[in-house]
Amino acid sequence: MLDLLPDLFDLYPEQLQLAEPVFNDYGGNVIFSGEIVTVSCFNDNSKVKELVATDGTGKVMVVDGKASTTNALLGDMLAEKAVENGWQAIVINGCIRDAGTISTLPIGVKALGCNPIKTEKLGVGDINVDITFANLHFKAGDFIYGDLNGLAISKNRLTIDE
Repeated sequence: MLDLLPDLFDLYPEQLQLAEPVFNDYGGNVIFSGEIVTVSCFNDNSKVKELVATDGTGKVMVVDGKASTTNALLGDMLAEKAVENGWQAIVINGCIRDAGTISTLPIGVKALGCNPIKTEKLGVGDINVDITFANLHFKAGDFIYGDLNGLAISKNRLTIDE
């Protein structure tokens, strides 16, 4: 399958909400879906580091970095750890770094852009709080779907029979 969102919107137009088209694709997997786990942080990726070390099977981390372009909230080492622990994807309202390496990893990564500067790790941030960006309200436990056509969310898991 090369596209997911067009088929989902054909089948479930009333159950999906589409994000504003503000994200770039960086991961080796451009199609992904999973249960949302949220992170809210600003120029500190401590909580991202904490979560990538946990079991992410069937899950997508959605990080509200407050659209900051000052620091990268994800780099190659954290992305590799996320792959090791089964995360399907990481969506960041902010920047990543090590884009070349991340493009080779089997994980979906969407972000606003790139910045080579890492964050300080001060332990600041919140996990599984409601966050809003790209005209969407993300709640832990809801579901997210991404491909080259964009990003969408739903309250319930949606599937396509192939």
